[in-house]
Amino acid sequence: MASTHDLTWKVAPQLDRHLVFPLLEFLQERQLYNDEEILKAKIELLSETNMVDYAMDIHKSLYHTDQVPQEMIDRRVEVVARLKSLEESAAPLISFLQNAALVQELRPDKQYNIQMLNERYQIGADQIEALYQYAKFQFECGNYSGAADYLYQYRALCTNPERSLSALWGKLAAEVLMQNWDIALEELNRLKEIIDSKNFASPLTQLQNRIWLMHWSLFIFFNHENGRNGIIDLFFHDRYLNAIQTNAHHLLRYLATAVVVNKRRRNVLKDLIKVIQQEQYCYKDPITEFLECLYVNYDFEGAQTKLRECEQVILNDPFLGKRVEEGNFVTVPLRDEFLENARLFIFETYCRIHQCIDISTLAEKMNMSYDEAERFIVNLVRSSKLDAKIDSVSGTLVMSTNHINVHEQIIESLKNLNMRTYMLAKNIVEPAQAAAQASAAAR
Repeated sequence: MASTHDLTWKVAPQLDRHLVFPLLEFLQERQLYNDEEILKAKIELLSETNMVDYAMDIHKSLYHTDQVPQEMIDRRVEVVARLKSLEESAAPLISFLQNAALVQELRPDKQYNIQMLNERYQIGADQIEALYQYAKFQFECGNYSGAADYLYQYRALCTNPERSLSALWGKLAAEVLMQNWDIALEELNRLKEIIDSKNFASPLTQLQNRIWLMHWSLFIFFNHENGRNGIIDLFFHDRYLNAIQTNAHHLLRYLATAVVVNKRRRNVLKDLIKVIQQEQYCYKDPITEFLECLYVNYDFEGAQTKLRECEQVILNDPFLGKRVEEGNFVTVPLRDEFLENARLFIFETYCRIHQCIDISTLAEKMNMSYDEAERFIVNLVRSSKLDAKIDSVSGTLVMSTNHINVHEQIIESLKNLNMRTYMLAKNIVEPAQAAAQASAAAR
């Protein structure tokens, strides 16, 4: 039975097939689907790669047998032969690149390098092309380290922009699969620069490249130490936000999560709420609905219900539900941070509406026990600029009398709106009336 809010089926088509394997591993570990379904999905993915030994192992596991189909055995022979052939074709250039002294002869000028390699070492366009094919084949075999190295070296010699772009996508995928997050982030930024500046055949092709980039970036942003800032910066960029709203609405889950857990980026919360409202008919999940309940509808009961659902969404999401072992305990850091900040959001919003708050009521709104809520509030009052005090006798939190009531803010906003509407109507009507009078006078 599939998880109701699982996005794998939407995310996977935007990824290289090798990048889908970590998602399937996560789903298998969480037992969100029948084990047989996951194994069949893996074999289907592997059928278009050169990872034949892995496919054989999965076949044995799936069908509980030590035998494998003859076509898999034939395919393995074919892959080994092709690998050997490509290795021989690329050997002169690989030998050159493995010699540190010879590599020093290379310069930033690609044309010079190509000419020098041809004249001195009889390495021409065919060997450079063979290096690309060999690197690509290594990637398809699951040798991501070798592929990354060869693709990097190929790009230093490649003069074809399209082929160079393809090699960069491959390099990024390899670094992600090896979990080299710093290098992967560098490649991601390099790729973004090319996508944003390149003249594509059509705007739709450029849009698709941006959508691919955002999906691939999820691996990096939810693992890199500065990823939560990175995803907010990228996804809120006008062109990328437009891509989300055009053909990737489900990415709002990851943007919303990043905003909730990032205390330093509260300044974008209002913009996020606006986007969530605009796209609510195209996409919604407990995370976007939690924010909508709280900041649009001021529905605290609904927010509390959605917050419980948010926890399950995070735990079952391959990008958000990363587990960390600490001694005998397994934690999900992002889940813990999300719940903590979400409760803070509820608390702050509730306090903006009420001046005297019953702590037991507040505990219920935040899905906490009375003691937990009291400790939470005490720590919050001590560590923030919250102008409030706790009355232990009555068990209430009393906000400062100079605190602005949200109802007053709404009334004030309506007054301003009425004035702006009046001025707008006046600016439209008066010129029209003047024009009509001038026309009448002319007749």
